[in-house]
Amino acid sequence: MKVVIFAGGFGTRLMEETEARPKPMVEIGGKPILWHILKMYEQHGYNEFVICLGYKATYIKEYFYNYYLHNSDVTIELANNNINVHFSETESFKVTLIDTGLHTNTAGRLKRVQKYVQNETFMLTYGDGVADVDFKALLKFHLSHGRLATLTSVQIPGRFGNLDIKEGGFVDNFIEKPIGDGMWINGGFFVLEPGIFKYLEGDVTDVQWEKGPLAAIAQDSQLAAYKHHGFWKCMDALRDRHELEELWSSGKAKWKTW
Repeated sequence: MKVVIFAGGFGTRLMEETEARPKPMVEIGGKPILWHILKMYEQHGYNEFVICLGYKATYIKEYFYNYYLHNSDVTIELANNNINVHFSETESFKVTLIDTGLHTNTAGRLKRVQKYVQNETFMLTYGDGVADVDFKALLKFHLSHGRLATLTSVQIPGRFGNLDIKEGGFVDNFIEKPIGDGMWINGGFFVLEPGIFKYLEGDVTDVQWEKGPLAAIAQDSQLAAYKHHGFWKCMDALRDRHELEELWSSGKAKWKTW
């Protein structure tokens, strides 16, 4: 089963990092967050990826083309252009890199990789989020309900602590960053049937996947939500990158299931 990954946006809210490289190549623990995402799926047996490129597409292409140089010990003989790889933490990734346009929105990017997923069930995610989702359980849930699309729903913690203040100003209870107000949000890990492409007909270059096609799929009762109660984190801003880096360096990176 193929996994499609959106990796073409400008990452403007992380401009401190993305002026020089695309957002999926921002590093956590010395590895691009895109690598972490691929490792998450590989751990569950999914190793075929179709990556939708756009902003600084050649940066991602170069990384995978020279993957052994980035991740191995090598000896390079300049006289004959021979390279010996001495050590490699070999992954089983099969990566198809598709330039889907610099300014194309997510619906348009998805439409442009249709021929690479063909007439098969496939997975979809974004190039900036990590989680400890059980992808096999997600797929099992998707196949059980027979609808065109399944999204993974998550509850995120509040940014601030909650106080239970009694009369007189006494605090009976304090909860640091509690889970939100009961609302579930789109966590960005999808399982999709090829039938979703009928919602991408016409020119969808400027259409956002969530606001256009996905909303229409939901209105047609073809969308289900898989509730994920575990770890989830999106690298939306520099603050998020620092939090992920701290989790990784402290050995508390719950998305690291490999």
